[in-house]
Amino acid sequence: MPAFDIVSEIDKHELTNAVDQTNREVANRFDFRGTDVKVEQSDKTLIMHADSDFQLDQLQDILRAKLVKRGIEISCLEVKDSVGNGKMRKQDIVVREGLDKDLCRKVVKIVKQSKAKVQAAIQGESVRITGKKRDDLQGVMALLRDNDEVDMPLQFNNFRD
Repeated sequence: MPAFDIVSEIDKHELTNAVDQTNREVANRFDFRGTDVKVEQSDKTLIMHADSDFQLDQLQDILRAKLVKRGIEISCLEVKDSVGNGKMRKQDIVVREGLDKDLCRKVVKIVKQSKAKVQAAIQGESVRITGKKRDDLQGVMALLRDNDEVDMPLQFNNFRD
C-alpha cells in the first residue's frame, strides 16, 4: 500500500553556511564598518547583535536572502522582539523544525476535509498518509502545497509504493 510521511525539517549544515555567509558579507559592507554586528548560531536559535534596530533589520534582510539562496524556507523562522539597552541591541530568531501536535491535527483535518481516499495518522512529529492509489497520495501532496492554513514548510519523504 503506497504511503509517505509529511515532515518539516531544515538542513542544519545549510543553515550554518547561511549564517557564515551573512557574517562574511556584514564584515565587508561599508555601512557596517566599525560596528560590532554579527549573527551567532546556537542549536535552533540565531542571535543577531547590532548597534540599532535599523541595523538589526538590515542584518535580518541579509540573513533571509542567504537562507533563500541556500534553499531554506524563511517561513520556518520565528522572529522575537529586539532587546537591549544603550549601545547594543540583540534579537533572537528561533528556527522552527518538526510538526507540533496542533499542526499535525490541522494537517489531518485538511486531508480529511478533502474527501480523498487516504488515511492520515499522526506519528510523533510527522504525519503518515496511506492510500490505495499513488494518484490519491499525489493529490494530497498538491492539496497541502497549495494550502495557506499551514504556516510551516512541509516536506514529503519516505514515499513507498
